[in-house]
Parts: sequence; structure tokens; C-alpha cells
Amino acid sequence: MNREELIKYIAEIYGTDAEYPWDSAPMHAVFRHQSNRKWFALLMRLPKNKLGLHDDAIIDVLNLKCDPILIGNLRNEKGFFPAYHMNKTNWITVALDGSVDENQIKWLLDLSFDLTDIQKNTLDN
Repeated sequence: MNREELIKYIAEIYGTDAEYPWDSAPMHAVFRHQSNRKWFALLMRLPKNKLGLHDDAIIDVLNLKCDPILIGNLRNEKGFFPAYHMNKTNWITVALDGSVDENQIKWLLDLSFDLTDIQKNTLDN
């Protein structure tokens, strides 16, 4: 899944458009819940070396909220990194370079959406 496919998918499934809140980072997009304005995804374009890779090439990545136990397992898989500029206990960075299966990205998006949905989480407790 590439950047454009991701933006289109999020608009279709979650009914939210990308927001570009930072003039200094015009390719960084935030995706929020309509009801509570909480972020469930952050799309960024970064040099790979920001993820600890020995490469200056630019890559699109997606930060998603995730279960801490799942994060530990995912970080052992190709295409997953400690969250860039987010809480590393509750967020994970996913490379959008083809190294992570599209269905896995969609599943993780659903999880992030659910974990950041205050109304749903309040009803579940």
C-alpha cells in the first residue's frame, strides 16, 4: 500500500480526510476521528536513517496506535519500527515500501482506530 492508496482507503473506510497541520512538514498528514478529533494515524515522509536504517533515501511511513504486546512482536518483523516521534510503548511505525502486507496494514489501521475511539472504549469499560 502506497501513500495515495492509504489516503484514499482511510477516506473511504473511516470517512476522514488527511490534515496537513505543519507548514514545516507539508508531507506529514494526520488522520483524526470525526467525533473526538483524536489521531488514529500519522503519515510521514522521512529519511530512512531516522528509523535507524543506514540509508538517506526517503520513505513514507505510518504511525499507528497499537497494543503494547503486539508492538513487541511486530518490531521483530520487516517493515516495523519503534514509533517515530510518538510514545514507543503504544505506537508503532509501519513502512509503506511494500515490506508490510496491505491486509496487515488495514488490520492495524482498524486496531488503531478502535484504540483511539473514546466513545467505543468508554462503552466497553
